[in-house]
Order: sequence, then C-alpha cells, then structure tokens
Amino acid sequence: MNYGVLALTFLSVNLDFFFMLIFLLKKYSLPKVMLGYLLGNLILLTASYFIGQILAAFLPEWILGILGILPIYMAFRDDDDDDDTKTHRSPVLSVLITYLSVCAGCNLSIFLPVLVGETMSNFLITLLFIGVLTVLVVFVIKWVADIPSVSKLMTDHGEKLMKICYVLIGLYVFWDSGLISHILSWI
Repeated sequence: MNYGVLALTFLSVNLDFFFMLIFLLKKYSLPKVMLGYLLGNLILLTASYFIGQILAAFLPEWILGILGILPIYMAFRDDDDDDDTKTHRSPVLSVLITYLSVCAGCNLSIFLPVLVGETMSNFLITLLFIGVLTVLVVFVIKWVADIPSVSKLMTDHGEKLMKICYVLIGLYVFWDSGLISHILSWI
C-alpha cells in the first residue's frame, strides 16, 4: 500500500469537509467531533472495501451524484429549534450524519479504486493510517478555528456560511460525480 497515495486521497476527498469541521467544532466539543468524523471515515472506507466491487458492477459513478441532494437539503431545512430541543440529539451522531451526507459519494467513488484488490491486512493498516490522519486533521482544524479572526467570522456569519457551504458542496457532488454531464447528455 502506498501511504503517499492514501494520504493524498484522504486530503483531496476531505478537503471540502475541512471547512465544515470549523463549524462543527464551534458547535460541538472536540472529542465528539473527532469521534463522529473518525466513525464516518471508517464507515466509508469499510464500505468502499467490502462493497466496492458490487457498487462498481451495478451502479455507474454518476448515480452517486444524487447524494448531493443531502447537503442541499440540510442547508434549507428549518434549523431554528430552541437549544433545549437539540439536547436530545447526539453530537457524535450529528457529525457522523453530516460527514456521511456530505462526503459519501466522493469517498466511495475515490477510495473504491484505491482499495480494490487490497488484502485484509493492508486494509486494516489503511484504516489505522486514515484514523491517525483524521485525528491530526481535527486538531489542526481546531487550532485554525481558535484564531480570533476566524472565530469572529464564525460567530458573526457562521450559520449563513455553513448553509452556503452545504449548497456548494451539494452542487459540487452533482458536478464531480458526472451527474450533471450525464443529465445534459440526455437533452
């Protein structure tokens, strides 16, 4: 297994989500964000490894672009509940669901070819390697989020910026997966 390729794949697939981590770290505690993000990465890597062959055989990549609707939906859903009604929600689950809805299509389509044909022992080492990268990234993002100018920007405009990010990420998933070009080819 080429760890440089793994690191580059992880960084490129998660680059758009790094900005979202700033918002999540402002909303939830560091350990809960880290656990939700780590679980999301491990779930998607495992899915890529175990069902990769089946997914590639039955679903063209452009269909995964439909997942772009999830972050767009999250941007427009009414989130004006009182804080006391949100306390029953698990922050770990919220981070996990956010990550899966934003990054599932890209992760599956990009990690799938990287992990196809790997042995179980190489896959387990890959999980460990990506897990370490995930933890390091959360610490770096937390450090960036604590910079006063970044903190002020998030306090003043964080909610609007997060909604804009969700829409842009959803549109990017539509485009990157080939969904848009596939639909345009029908016209």
